[in-house]
Amino acid sequence: MSATLPIDLSVNLGPIKLKNPVMVASGTFGYGREYADIVPLECLGAVVVKGISLKPRPGNPPPRLVETPAGLINAIGLENVGIETFLSDKLPFLRKRKIPTVVNIFGETVEEYGEIARRLDGVDGVVALEINISCPNVKAGGVHFGTNPSMASSLVKAVRAATSLPIITKLSPQVTSIADMAKAVEDAGTDIISCINTVPAMAVNIYSRKPLLGNVIGGLSGPAIKPIALRCVYEVVKSVGIPVIGIGGIANAEDALEFLLVGARAVQIGTMNFANPRVVIDVIEGIENFMRLQNISKIEDFIGTLKTL
Repeated sequence: MSATLPIDLSVNLGPIKLKNPVMVASGTFGYGREYADIVPLECLGAVVVKGISLKPRPGNPPPRLVETPAGLINAIGLENVGIETFLSDKLPFLRKRKIPTVVNIFGETVEEYGEIARRLDGVDGVVALEINISCPNVKAGGVHFGTNPSMASSLVKAVRAATSLPIITKLSPQVTSIADMAKAVEDAGTDIISCINTVPAMAVNIYSRKPLLGNVIGGLSGPAIKPIALRCVYEVVKSVGIPVIGIGGIANAEDALEFLLVGARAVQIGTMNFANPRVVIDVIEGIENFMRLQNISKIEDFIGTLKTL
């Protein structure tokens, strides 16, 4: 294939069409404006903004980040400006740039999730909602939505009833069977699944004999979790009939291609945005170069072509 021939990187995520399969993960790209002077945002498949709650949240006390040999542990605590400020001060920038925007949402109760979804329904520039189901359900005494299929199902149903927007449900790896969880949220009405969220982890200082995080425990992300994430995506793809987005430890084009190979229809890049703010561009260009070398004209022809015994 000639290098001058066009390469089609576009993908369909259920009701959403993206120009390419590369997105940025919630919490690692701010509200988009923070990277606008470094990354041509228009090149991205979509931007997933940091998690939005009904009211502003200050997050956890510092320190909130710890580097590990192959990743990052964070305990930010879902700090954000709240839905009102997001709509008035943050979203207009992305809307003006015509960037497909996915809003990650979370709450402490089913009712809060539903209210945020209702507030975002029909808002210009928002192409989908991503539900973070790893937050504690206060009414259930701290049980996590993301570890209980029945609770996750109820949550998705509530969000589905509150919005006509496509719903992406982001799954936690902290479950006995992520395939069962995926099936539960599919049956409840989610349009797309993204996985995985961070893996619970901690770090300590042997000299001070204290935790390195103010919250003691945080979420591990980065290259260390890629094999876990890849396995989860593979299992979820096999268990559902809806599109899956792969997340976890993607640092280059080859990593992204591995997720596409096992069946993810798009990927989100997270922690590596901190180490290399232009990683998303490197990944997009790397995927295109791979396709030329492999004589593949459409990325759709590569997705899900893993050969197993």
